[in-house]
Amino acid sequence: MANLKNLTRIKILFQLKTRYNYMKHFKFILPAIQLIMFISIPIIAQRAEIKSPNGQIRVAIEFKNNINYTVIYNSDTLLKNCALSLQLDNETLGVAPKLISKKESTIKEQIHREIPFKNAIINNNCNTLILNFKNNFSVEFRAYNSGIAYRFITNKDKDVIVKDENFILNFNGDNLVHMQQNRSFKTSYESRYTHLKTSEYKTGDAIANLPVLIDAQKTYKILVSEADLYDYPAMFLKGMGGNGLQATFPKVPLEFGEDGDRSLKILKEADYITQTNGKRSFPWRTFLITKDDKELIGDDMIFKLSSPNKIGDVSWVKPGQVSWEWWHDAALYGVDFESGYNLNSYKYYIDFASTFGMKYIIMDEGWAKSTIDPFTPNPTIDLHELIKYGNQKNVKIILWLTWLTVEKNLETVFKTFSEWGIAGVKIDFMDRSDQWMVNYYERVAKEAAKYKIIVDFHGAFKPAGLERAYPNVLSYEGVLGLEQGGNCKPDNSLYLPFVRNVVGPMDFTPGAMLNAQPENLGYTRIKPVGTGTRCFQMSTFIIFESGLQMLADNPFNYYRERECTEFITKVPVTWDETKALYAEAGKCVIVAKRRGNQWFIGGMTNGLEKVRVVDLDLSFLDENRTYQVVAFEDGINAGRQAADYRKKEYNVKKGDKISVRMVRNGGFAAVLK
Repeated sequence: MANLKNLTRIKILFQLKTRYNYMKHFKFILPAIQLIMFISIPIIAQRAEIKSPNGQIRVAIEFKNNINYTVIYNSDTLLKNCALSLQLDNETLGVAPKLISKKESTIKEQIHREIPFKNAIINNNCNTLILNFKNNFSVEFRAYNSGIAYRFITNKDKDVIVKDENFILNFNGDNLVHMQQNRSFKTSYESRYTHLKTSEYKTGDAIANLPVLIDAQKTYKILVSEADLYDYPAMFLKGMGGNGLQATFPKVPLEFGEDGDRSLKILKEADYITQTNGKRSFPWRTFLITKDDKELIGDDMIFKLSSPNKIGDVSWVKPGQVSWEWWHDAALYGVDFESGYNLNSYKYYIDFASTFGMKYIIMDEGWAKSTIDPFTPNPTIDLHELIKYGNQKNVKIILWLTWLTVEKNLETVFKTFSEWGIAGVKIDFMDRSDQWMVNYYERVAKEAAKYKIIVDFHGAFKPAGLERAYPNVLSYEGVLGLEQGGNCKPDNSLYLPFVRNVVGPMDFTPGAMLNAQPENLGYTRIKPVGTGTRCFQMSTFIIFESGLQMLADNPFNYYRERECTEFITKVPVTWDETKALYAEAGKCVIVAKRRGNQWFIGGMTNGLEKVRVVDLDLSFLDENRTYQVVAFEDGINAGRQAADYRKKEYNVKKGDKISVRMVRNGGFAAVLK
């Protein structure tokens, strides 16, 4: 463009000189000078570019008939001519765009996270590009060493109706997508991962909820998700029938009907996905990009891109471990009272939590006389006596509720619970992520924070940044977890550290002390069994992150397996530092996490290999220190008898190497003091 303008100016100057020399008349000079001045006005280019700080990731953006972008990692094109636009009711932002200006800048800061699920200190370093277009809208790009993100920003005087958002991914070659698919937008995000080539993902196939992991060109991983999701529906993806993916969104619900005691039917929908403030930033579309699976573990991009703390002081927010009765139906044994959802049983759970230093018990469905009345406990339970008893034992109570009951009592339920001395709520069965329901999450988090109530969302969509703005939100389900019994298998769970847990905390509800290989699984409601080895289950407390980490099994089993219980109840739920030591998505992962001067190492593997041995380099340890290791390894017979394990103790120092041996569907768990 610059060379073309210079040639044009030289040509005009030559013409000017010729006219002046031969015709000697001023009337020819003035128009030529004006023409030169016009051409000298900067011409806004029809393309722009942004690079990651290390220069490895480059985004080339074009805006001619549409806004398109191409993502290149070094010399490899991963995404090609991907379109983006926002369809309003009276215009489409991004079609025939007219660029007015652009602004480039750099963000380089450290964020000290109040509730550190992965890392206490987060380095937020990226390059930014804001493209300002005619019709009062902008598109902002950010490029990190670990990936890219973009979002729309509008500056309209009135509310806008968004009919649809155009988000299209065109791949350079056939790729493999790992995703949770759903037949409708009504979903709890708890399906198994499916694994489908992009070329085979047809337009009529089931839609996929975020996050989605893509094997790109057999070399790269791209994790697609979203951040800073407010007053807008969650995004889903669907096939295009031609080696691409595109967005689809639930519509705004207009009318509801009865649907039992815990939900509502949507009777009528709008023809648009949101009606929202015209002056706002829209959700970030995020892409983690890496050639090394280890870099997915411990990444904090979603947190970096989300709105900061909105509730002020959070010193009262106490993450911790939780005893949970629902998975085994409160069917205690080895006790001298009739077990169930009653006073004596819950006192037993409080005693159990107190014995092992856990902060909470959950009283799940069954604590209240009715699921639609949050103020009347079951007659078999003296709730106020339990609250008092728990306080004496330093154990607080979390109560389960349906979202519908919370919605109908939002102005009073948290105030009442606070007055009673309840520490938190587990809210269940939302199973939607349209604009109304997304707003519900924020209303709940905000109202709960007013009364210093912590929140665990079940039947939930995936995290998208709410927990940064409202740190009292400590976990979400949105995962195929242990409560699904025999359907929860290691081959699926091995994707969770690389997909679901990357975007935020995850209430997997681990901790089975009855263990079986998949072919030997015998599961009943009152005698649930966890698939995988004992050490696999123990490793989940280290690898899976959650601000409220359940111990799902029967206290009797934990007492019987006291050696294992004493280990897992010492595992923190917040961390100063997270490092992946070995990672193959869906196959094997070994993670080291530090809290203070202690390191915990957790490993898990799938069932494809009879035995997997991984040599670990301990060069991440501090110099001039000797660490005592307490390790739990799969026993010699764990490949058949999954409960078999062995405990080992030894010393290590920086630079040493240790071998981790895991059987099929096995694991490893250790603490380095």
